[in-house]
Amino acid sequence: MTKQNQKGGDGSTNLQAGQMVVQVGIDEKRAREVFQEMNLQLRNEYTQEALNIANARVSEFENSLMPKMEQVDGALDAFSDPSFQLLLVEAQKTAASTERPVDYDLLSELLVHRFQKGENRNARAGISLAVEIVDKISNEALLGLTVIHAISNFLPLSGDIHQGLDTLNGLYGKIILGELPKGNDWLDHLDILNTVRLNTLGSMKKIQQYYPEALSGYVDVGIEKDSENHVKAIEILNNNSLPRGFLVDHSLNSDFQRICIPFRNSLNQMSLNQQVIHEGRLSVVSVKLTDEQVKAVNSIYDLYSQDGNLKNKNLDLFMEEWDKRPSLKALKEWWDDIPFNLTITAVGKVLAHSNAQRCDKNLPPMN
Repeated sequence: MTKQNQKGGDGSTNLQAGQMVVQVGIDEKRAREVFQEMNLQLRNEYTQEALNIANARVSEFENSLMPKMEQVDGALDAFSDPSFQLLLVEAQKTAASTERPVDYDLLSELLVHRFQKGENRNARAGISLAVEIVDKISNEALLGLTVIHAISNFLPLSGDIHQGLDTLNGLYGKIILGELPKGNDWLDHLDILNTVRLNTLGSMKKIQQYYPEALSGYVDVGIEKDSENHVKAIEILNNNSLPRGFLVDHSLNSDFQRICIPFRNSLNQMSLNQQVIHEGRLSVVSVKLTDEQVKAVNSIYDLYSQDGNLKNKNLDLFMEEWDKRPSLKALKEWWDDIPFNLTITAVGKVLAHSNAQRCDKNLPPMN
């Protein structure tokens, strides 16, 4: 354009630019300013004596929250969202009300979840209610809730039985930092806070039943070596360009082989390691199985022995391995003693997941 005309009325301001760049976003400095602006709303609610304590606690919450928000791409922009600002005020109120240091980390995890769940109104409702009860839930009840959530949601991905159990033992070693709650009071407490719904007419599956079902790939009998089905399985591998290493010796019965997976549904997650040359260097890349290869491995699983006596022996050996690991043994003894069946609510789920992530930073985000 070589000629531009502009007209404006009285009191108007005219702007003209050949190219205009508008930057949208909030940096860490502005996010902290928003945090303090929201905190100003709370100061009139406290006496001078209480204000100093409240400010110290809210400051600890701020120092926990900001690094976590910075690590999540785009999360700082949430500080410009009115609904997030309102939740931030509620989180500041809770932080000011609690003397428990872990609560500041827990609140910060909840606000990170709030950003990640953005448009999900069901999740947002659960997070908002969870923020309100962080300072009310007891240490024992929070621990029990977190362990129950972990049992229901976290399973090892390793197909190796010993590695899988070691992974679980490590997880519960990080989560179970105190004595697990006994009796019924902690369950009533969780029910009052609407984090669980109790059903006194039923009971939970025992660990010896639950985990062998969840990790069926560890205890299923497999295929007897040098049997007719073993020959068929090897032929299926060869015909589908799959390595013999897909079948491994069964750790619980050396006469059998099994596919190295924790449970059958994880077949879709299996991959092949392939060597490739990139820029003159040899490297190994992971390649997902094709649909045909997944079908082939599934057909091998169909060749597994269904001998009930052998399966029961595997179950007994599996639990022997379980009891060798101190955190898993303590978990079993505690879990099997819970008197009621229960269901974790949306509020309890987000609270427990946030606390689990506080204990173990490597856990995946909440679904």
